Amino acid sequence: MFKLNKFKKVISIVTIIMLMVSLTACTSAENNNTDDKNNTKNKTRYESEFLELFDTVTRIVGFAESEAEFKEYSQIIYDNLKEYHELYDIYNDYEGINNIKTINDNAGIQPIKVDQKIIDLLKFCKEAYNITNGKTNIAFGSVLKIWHDYRDEGISDPENAKLPDIKDLEKASKHTDINNIIIDETNSTVFLKDPDMRLDVGAVAKGYATEQISKIAKESGLTSGLISVGGNVRAISQNSETKAPWNVGIQNPDTQSENQVLKVVRINDMSLVTSGDYERYYTVNGKQYNHIIDTETLFPAEYFTSVSIIIQDSGLADALSTALFDMPFEEGLELINSIPDAEAMWILKDGTFKYSEGFEKLIKN
Repeated sequence: MFKLNKFKKVISIVTIIMLMVSLTACTSAENNNTDDKNNTKNKTRYESEFLELFDTVTRIVGFAESEAEFKEYSQIIYDNLKEYHELYDIYNDYEGINNIKTINDNAGIQPIKVDQKIIDLLKFCKEAYNITNGKTNIAFGSVLKIWHDYRDEGISDPENAKLPDIKDLEKASKHTDINNIIIDETNSTVFLKDPDMRLDVGAVAKGYATEQISKIAKESGLTSGLISVGGNVRAISQNSETKAPWNVGIQNPDTQSENQVLKVVRINDMSLVTSGDYERYYTVNGKQYNHIIDTETLFPAEYFTSVSIIIQDSGLADALSTALFDMPFEEGLELINSIPDAEAMWILKDGTFKYSEGFEKLIKN
C-alpha cells in the first residue's frame, strides 16, 4: 500500500483564481448546501497540495477569510492524514507506533496494543466485507503480497516479468479468513490467529482516512471545500461561491487521450471514488495485469476498465469501487441498488458505459 516514510510539511500553493478546479487523479471535483455559514462574503478560494502521504498527492480546495486561516485548515488536514498514513502502513515501521505492519509481524505470536483509529478501521472493514459479500477483504494480504512482489519485479525488469504460480496463490488463499482477526476493544489489542495471515487495507484505508479527515476539517471550521487524496474525493458542503454542487471530473481511463476528464458529475456533501486497471499494473508477454485481484480466480479482475462510486462515506465508496470492479455487472448493480444513496458507473472493456439508476442524473451536461 504505502511505501514512503519521509514527510514534507504542507506547502500551501495559494491562489485567488476563481476557476473551476479539476482534481483528476482517479477523479476531480465542486458541491451544494444552503447553510448561511457558507456565505462567500469576505471569503476567498484557496488551494494547497502536498505529496507522499498514502503514496499519493493530496489536494485541498476551500474557502476561507484569509490565507492564514486556509493554511491552518491545510495543516490540520496534513497532520491528521499523516497520522492515519503511519497507522495504516503495511510496509514501514515508525518509532513508537504500533501499526498494521506491527500486527502482521506478530501474526500467530501475540496480540498487539494499537491506537483506536486502527480498531475503528478494522471494525469498518469487517462491515465492508459483509456489505460486499466478501469481495473487499482486508485479510487477503497473503495473496496480494505475492502479486505485489511480482508486479514490483516486473516493473523493475520488464523483459523478465512473469506471473505468480497458481499453486502459490492457492496456498496463500487458505490464510484469508477475516474471522481470524481478533479485536479486543477492552484491551485495545488486535491479534491475527493465523500465523500466515497478512492484512492489506489498501482497498479501504485511503477512503476511510479521507472520510475521517473531512470530519475533522469541518469540526475545525472549514465549511466549503474539497479534499482529494489520490483521487478519493470528498466534498465538504457546497461550493460556497456558486451556491451549487461541486463539479467533479472523472479521469479518462485512456491515458493517451487529449481529454483527461471523461465525465463531470455534480455532487453535494458526497464522495467520488474510482477503481481502474490503468494506473497500477505491469505487463507480461504483452498483456497488462492490474492490481485488483479477483478473490475467486486469484488473478487480476477483468470485468471492467473502471468503476466509479458516488456515496457520502468515502471509506464505503473505496470498498464498493473495489468490490464492483471484481464482480459481473448484474451482481454489482444488485449490490449498489441495495445500498441507500449509492450510485455507480461502469466502463466496460469495449469503452461503453453502464450506470445505476440515479448516476446519470448527476452527470453535468
